[in-house]
Amino acid sequence: MVDNKPAPEVDVTKEWRATQGQAGAAKRLRIFAALAWVVAIGTEIAGIVLLKQGRFDHGNMGLLIGLLVVIAVFAIAGNLMWKAANKQDPASRADSAKFFFQNQLGAIVTVIAFLPLLALIFMDKDMDPKNKKIAGGVGVALAVVATMFGISFKPPSTEQYTQDMNTCADQIKTKQPTTACSPEVASQAQDIARDSSAVADATKSDANPAGLDTVYWIAPEGTAAKSATPHVFHLCSAVSTLRDKSVHQGSVTEAYAQNATRITKQIAMEQGQCGFKAAVGAGAGAGAGAVVPAVAPKAAATAG
Repeated sequence: MVDNKPAPEVDVTKEWRATQGQAGAAKRLRIFAALAWVVAIGTEIAGIVLLKQGRFDHGNMGLLIGLLVVIAVFAIAGNLMWKAANKQDPASRADSAKFFFQNQLGAIVTVIAFLPLLALIFMDKDMDPKNKKIAGGVGVALAVVATMFGISFKPPSTEQYTQDMNTCADQIKTKQPTTACSPEVASQAQDIARDSSAVADATKSDANPAGLDTVYWIAPEGTAAKSATPHVFHLCSAVSTLRDKSVHQGSVTEAYAQNATRITKQIAMEQGQCGFKAAVGAGAGAGAGAVVPAVAPKAAATAG
């Protein structure tokens, strides 16, 4: 029985997810960023030990400033790598705490790498006042610069990438300039555009010579927003696979949002059951043959 409840007034689209390559690149970048931050904090600890030993009371300003520069260099390097990782695999705004800490972690670590040492420099009663002023001023300047490199003023999010991806897919489908197709979303946007084209080719008829962008799939369990396991989507609700099932209908992107992530392999059979094959006549076989290769990479999904 088809569920004909009106869809909620939201932009229901395929949710962007990092590919295996993007997730792997992000993991490597985060490891290197963490190592750089460890060096920065380790250098700070070395500076604190030397300061406690009185090594900078009457000289060695070159060494102290050198330590501050090393902290800044490795903090900035870690911050840049961390930002690059977040661009590959961003956090979701739905979890506000995680979103904040993941995107501002570089600034937080940089403050930790500078603040204790700077505080001790300014509180050191044995250091020459002039040297204290020079070292403290240089340290504060380096800390501010390094912290700025760690702040994400416009952090990426999965929600932003989802919007960009689906806009990109629409631009590809309608042959518009692909202004929204950033490298992070282009590949998955092409998947949406390809699958929408496959459905359109399979549903061409005399009444709809350009085909349709309406598919049917098994509804998620209970009140879940998406199915726990992947499903396939079908050309109409009358196909035998959907018999006696709770069914949702919508666009290809709406199907993706509920974890129905590829078109059925039984295109020719479903064209006959849905009436599309009869309407397009002899061309149906060729049309189906053109659709299957386009969706072959999604063969890992549930067979249908």
